[in-house]
Amino acid sequence: MVAKKVYLIMPRWPEDSLWGRIGIKFPYLALTTLAALTPPSVEVRILDENVEEIDFQDLPDLAAISLMTPLAPRGYAIADQFRARGVPVVLGGVHATMLPEEAKKHAEAVAVGEGELNWPAVLEDFSAGTLKPFYRTDRLMPMQGLARPRRELLKRGAYLFQNTLQTTRGCPNDCDFCTVTTFYGNTYRFRPVAEVLQEIETLKGNLIFFVDDNIIGHKFYAQELFQGLIPLKRRWVSQATLSLTRDEKLLSLARKSGCLGLFVGFESLSQEILNNLGKPFYKVSQYETAIRILHDQGIGIQGSFIFGHDEDPPDAFSRVVRFCDRNRLDAVLFSLLTPFPGTRIFQQLLREDRILHFNWEKYDMNHVVFQPRQMTPETLERGFLEAYEKVYGGASLFRRLFKANRSLMLFGPMNLSMRRAWKKISPPRKRSAA
Repeated sequence: MVAKKVYLIMPRWPEDSLWGRIGIKFPYLALTTLAALTPPSVEVRILDENVEEIDFQDLPDLAAISLMTPLAPRGYAIADQFRARGVPVVLGGVHATMLPEEAKKHAEAVAVGEGELNWPAVLEDFSAGTLKPFYRTDRLMPMQGLARPRRELLKRGAYLFQNTLQTTRGCPNDCDFCTVTTFYGNTYRFRPVAEVLQEIETLKGNLIFFVDDNIIGHKFYAQELFQGLIPLKRRWVSQATLSLTRDEKLLSLARKSGCLGLFVGFESLSQEILNNLGKPFYKVSQYETAIRILHDQGIGIQGSFIFGHDEDPPDAFSRVVRFCDRNRLDAVLFSLLTPFPGTRIFQQLLREDRILHFNWEKYDMNHVVFQPRQMTPETLERGFLEAYEKVYGGASLFRRLFKANRSLMLFGPMNLSMRRAWKKISPPRKRSAA
């Protein structure tokens, strides 16, 4: 059967997850990229269930669903509904790559690894009636000449950032809790800067979100990229490590190229925990200086912290909140340690028989899914919620954002959206008047 109509689908987040309640939505670059690799003769539609409902009465010839671990149960349910209506399903994404045999129970085919390498073969085999159960490749996707994502297929007005862009793939670091290294094969690859700049010139709007896991992972590549961005006069945000603050030239180029803010994974205020996580290059003693350096350049920081480490003391929650307030972090993201399949922390907790269940919907970094060593699961989850209550309370918002010389147009809505989302997932008895 020749595919005339194809759906590319992202399942919705669970309603009891922070990410299911947050008002700011981000488009998924994987879907727009696969759409670009679909032949022009095929009608392709992107369905992000986080911004629109799926109409199961309007059936495609083929449904392709991308899975992250907390979205897997919903993804499987969508797949089962399509299959019950006679529509073949292909599953891919990080979760399907880590657990392909599980995914295969809900699909005709499972794509393992980078989608660009498998998608053309999936479409060709489907049209020939020879769809295989698994699609794997023994090579990595070349970063030259990547297909231009079809952003025009995204639902208009549904996203804060429509201009998502990737310049690098993978990460030079190898943290125990992260799936990036496992998925990308412990590599760090980058696109030709000229191709990145050409794509940016075609984008509408002034704001760009580079979805790289570490945009400064290769110093000289980052220098070339930032230098090339300067004459384009765009504004951008991305994710980076604090090593940026130790390179005066690179930091200056980041500011001049339009960097408004960076997502920084601080993870913990304990050096012992950072060492155990595979982040010994992060020094807690240098955190405050690094934050001040970024702020002095007008670069805002969304700081990320993880609770639930074996070495976490009982006052870990209050210490982190005080740190965020004292250093006036522009936005804050708290997560619970989550053993995602494919990570070393998953294997460790599995060996120690400390994983409580495999209800993937709860693997959203907002629920405790393993037995902590220093406290009960209930104590850990309560401390996590109370930390959010404090850091997004009125007093903390005022301390962190008042008179900030960073972009309030970016971080103001981010803080308000996080505050509203937290209130929706937090039990009423845990809320304060703030």
